[in-house]
Amino acid sequence: MKIFGVAGWSGSGKTTLLTSLIPLLVRTGITVSTVKHAHHAFDVDQPGKDSYQHREAGATEVMISSAARWALMHEHRGAPEPTLTDLTRNMTPVDLLLVEGFKHEGHDKLEVYRPSVGKPPLYRDDPKVVAIASDAVLEDAKVPVLPISDPDAIVRFILTHCGLSQR
Repeated sequence: MKIFGVAGWSGSGKTTLLTSLIPLLVRTGITVSTVKHAHHAFDVDQPGKDSYQHREAGATEVMISSAARWALMHEHRGAPEPTLTDLTRNMTPVDLLLVEGFKHEGHDKLEVYRPSVGKPPLYRDDPKVVAIASDAVLEDAKVPVLPISDPDAIVRFILTHCGLSQR
């Protein structure tokens, strides 16, 4: 399973970019999954639901299943936050696992960089940034800079970089 990240500061457009890349990648015939790092204490469960009550009662894991999908919620209950490697062990292998966030992990990544966000670029200090998607000209970049408005070019880069081909 190839792992490729999309990293950048909050508000840079990572999710928007990924939601435009995923259908293009799937159309090539490869299988794609994603893992997203969320900030702080997020919750996908809702108060009043049975699964919420199970977790609140102290269950470490709660799985919900239907004919359409299943989901597993795991409570850390004081354990350290798992690493990306820990998390990927729980995923079904696919051709390409796209990672949103986890900018400090050691996988190759595309940085989504917009100067208008007002944050410093990651590519200057992170050797794992292998390309940049931006709406600006970046004269000091030592890696390919792709127009953020051209998802087809970004998909071609990802496929080539990861050694994947259309099926």
